[in-house]
Amino acid sequence: MFRLVFVCLVLGNFLFASSMIEQNWEKGETLLTFFEKNSIPLSLYYDLDREDQELASEIVADVKFLMLKSDEGVLEQVLIPIGDELQIHITNTADKYEFTTIPIAYEQSDEVLSVQTALSPYQDIINATNNYLLAHEFIQAFQNSINFKALQKGDKVVVFYTKRTRLGKQYASPLIQAAMVELRGRPHFVFRYNDDRFYDVNAKEIEGFFLARPVNFTRISSSFTYKRWHPVLKKYRAHLGVDYAAPKGTPIKAAGDGKIAFAGTKNGYGKTVTINHQDSYKTLYAHMNGFAQGIRSGKWVKKGQVIGYVGSTGLSTGPHLHLGLYRGDRAINPASVVKVTKNALKGKEKEEFLRFSEGYKQKIQTALLEQNTPQKEKSFDYMVALE
Repeated sequence: MFRLVFVCLVLGNFLFASSMIEQNWEKGETLLTFFEKNSIPLSLYYDLDREDQELASEIVADVKFLMLKSDEGVLEQVLIPIGDELQIHITNTADKYEFTTIPIAYEQSDEVLSVQTALSPYQDIINATNNYLLAHEFIQAFQNSINFKALQKGDKVVVFYTKRTRLGKQYASPLIQAAMVELRGRPHFVFRYNDDRFYDVNAKEIEGFFLARPVNFTRISSSFTYKRWHPVLKKYRAHLGVDYAAPKGTPIKAAGDGKIAFAGTKNGYGKTVTINHQDSYKTLYAHMNGFAQGIRSGKWVKKGQVIGYVGSTGLSTGPHLHLGLYRGDRAINPASVVKVTKNALKGKEKEEFLRFSEGYKQKIQTALLEQNTPQKEKSFDYMVALE
C-alpha cells in the first residue's frame, strides 16, 4: 500500500528515510528507456496491456516527475504525471516492481471575480488575482466574439470559475463557468455548457478554436476517457483521445492550421504526427500507416491538408486514427471541439440552456454589487511526494 502526501518541494528540508529526487522528463525519453536507465526490468513494460502502454506514450518532455530512492540508492517509487488528472505510479516492494495509474489529488473550489477595467481585462484580472492562467482563459472564452480594444476605462468584468489547488496554490488552468464583460457599458456574456463549449446569451456557440473532422471514419471505436475507475479490473483507465475506425490507407487531414512539431515513431502510438496550433493547442495523430509526401517536423500545414494515412502501427488491434487534443499539456476531449454540428442550440436544449444562463446572469448581477475579489494566487510550485 502507499499513501500520497503533499509537500512544498522548494523548501528543501525533508524528514524521509529515503531521498526524494525531482527531475524533468528528458526530450526523447520513453518509459522503456527510463526503465533501462534505472535498472527496472523491461518485462514490466512488455507485460503491460495495450491501454497502459499507449498511456505511457502520453508522457510529455520536460514534465516534472519524482523518484524516491533508499539510502542505498535503490529506486523505491516513481510518480510521472499524465496531464493534470492522472499519474503513473511505479513501486518496488521486495525487488518486485509494479505499475499502476492513480489520480493526482487536488482540491477544487468555485470562485468569483468582479473588477472594473483600468488597463485591459487581461491585465486587470492579473492585477486583482495574480492569476495569469485565469486571464488567459478569460480572453480565450470571448475569442472572436468581441473587440477588447473597444473597452473603456470603468467597464466591468465578472468571472465565475472553478480552480484547483494543492496546499493553497493553484494547480492547472482554472475552468471558467460563466463570464461577463461590458463593452462601453453594454454587457456581453459567455457560458460554459454542453460538453465544455462556450455559448453567448442567445444560445449561439462562441467561435473560438475549432477543429475540422480529420478523417472519414466508419465508427468511433473508442471515446475519450480521462480518469475512470474500472470496476472489474480494479484500476484507473484513461484514453486521452478519440479513436476513429477507418480502412487502412484512408487519408488523414490536419484538423487545423499549424506547424508540425513531430513526425516519426512513438512507442505505443506507432507512426505519429503532432501539430502545434494557435493559443497553445496541439493535435496528435497516431497509428498511421505512413506519412504524406513532404510531411516533416517544422513544416507548416493548412486545415484539411493530407498529412498521412490510416494504419495500425504501434499498439493497435486494427486500422484506426487516434486523435489527441491538448491545451498546453492538458488533454481535452476532441469531440468537444471538432465542429460537426450547427452552432446554435435549438428546441428543448435551447430552453434548458436559457434557464441555465438566466441563473448565472442573476449571479453576475449580484457579483457586480458585491465587487468580489478572490485571494491573490501564489506562484505555482510542483507539489507531490510519496511516503
